Amino acid sequence: MSRKYFGTDGIRGRANLEPMTASTALKVGMAAGRVFTRGEHRHRVVIGKDTRLSGYMIENALVAGFTSVGMDVFQFGPLPTPAVAMLTRSLRADLGVMISASHNSFGDNGIKLFGPDGYKLSDDVEHAIEHHMDNGLTDGLAAPSGIGRAKRIDDAQARYIEFAKRTFPRHLSLEGIRIVVDCANGAAYKVAPAALWELGAEVFSVGVEPNGTNINEGCGSTSVDMMAGKVRELRADIGIALDGDADRVIIVDERGETVDGDQVMAAIAQSWADKQMLQGGGIVATVMSNLGLERYLEGKGMTLARTQVGDRYVVEHMRANGFNLGGEQSGHVVLSDFATTGDGLIAALQVMAVLAETQKPLSEICHLFDPLPQLLRNVRFRDGAPLEDDQVKDAIETGTQALGNRGRLVIRKSGTEPLIRVMAEGDDNALVERVVNDICGVIESRTA
Repeated sequence: MSRKYFGTDGIRGRANLEPMTASTALKVGMAAGRVFTRGEHRHRVVIGKDTRLSGYMIENALVAGFTSVGMDVFQFGPLPTPAVAMLTRSLRADLGVMISASHNSFGDNGIKLFGPDGYKLSDDVEHAIEHHMDNGLTDGLAAPSGIGRAKRIDDAQARYIEFAKRTFPRHLSLEGIRIVVDCANGAAYKVAPAALWELGAEVFSVGVEPNGTNINEGCGSTSVDMMAGKVRELRADIGIALDGDADRVIIVDERGETVDGDQVMAAIAQSWADKQMLQGGGIVATVMSNLGLERYLEGKGMTLARTQVGDRYVVEHMRANGFNLGGEQSGHVVLSDFATTGDGLIAALQVMAVLAETQKPLSEICHLFDPLPQLLRNVRFRDGAPLEDDQVKDAIETGTQALGNRGRLVIRKSGTEPLIRVMAEGDDNALVERVVNDICGVIESRTA
């Protein structure tokens, strides 16, 4: 059953255009409030956001929706997505909300919802919310005496800083480690530098001057060149680039070379396995993770379980099968001993724990395998279902046969944009490029 509003990571779109309008946000608040009003207790919802200009509009609309159905609202202001998930549980809230479009530009925004356990909602619960959004909401309105109250929580950032610091091994310190941290002018612009400094690091911060429109602009996890340059210039030991809502991280080593999520997961998995902390016998990743990671883990006696793209699916598999480490190549790293969703800062802290403990350079710690040649291209389309086209199907089948057992082919429709993502990897770089280009060419010709 397809969903009208929710994609792979909540509701997302262009600000002030459907579905990311004040009227839709109002409906989300009313509908989600109805779904999560259970029992006679006083119900509460917590709301955090990143630094986008449109966050004010969406937040106020959500507050109106939730209070209209009798829920009290606690507002955090700018705060990372994992902090909202954590505080949903800490404050015994019935629902958590994060207003963010993650790594997208400021003109987009989104709404992510968390249940009382701090985990993202299941497909069934999202269907229930959509049903209420489209089938009348007035019968759920509270009586005048039952309308909810709204309250700002002024120490939410301090609470998260303390939480993040507690995930770092107590016997270690970051003293003597030089860190460049890029907060993408986003939700972590205060908390990340503060946590690192309080753990003893020498911190150089960039992307910490949000103005409502500069989030992810030439900075953050999707644009690491500026941060990498700072690492080389300052001779730092590590660079950390977060995205707009700080649930993902891309790291650069002391040479300014990029370390993606696959290498981060490998480093943490090896460290935890050595300490007998790793659960499930390996890690959980998506179909997009590099085959080199899978081969490395197999060589170390660990497994790689793959899911469809989306950190929520990674988390679902982790919970169902007893894993405590998982994530995505893009930098979402889920450490279920500490958090219910991806947390860029906590993932970086686990890598820095290895750095502090071993005193080895990051280029050695976080380059445990050579990635196979991998190419990802996005093809934009307007209407229809291009993957159902016979010629496209034939091109995909031809590419799959060409790669054989020497590589992998992954083709999927984006859950947030009108894009077809075509990814291939294998031992033969020229073959990978040819397969991707051939398939993209057919898709483009069929959607022109």
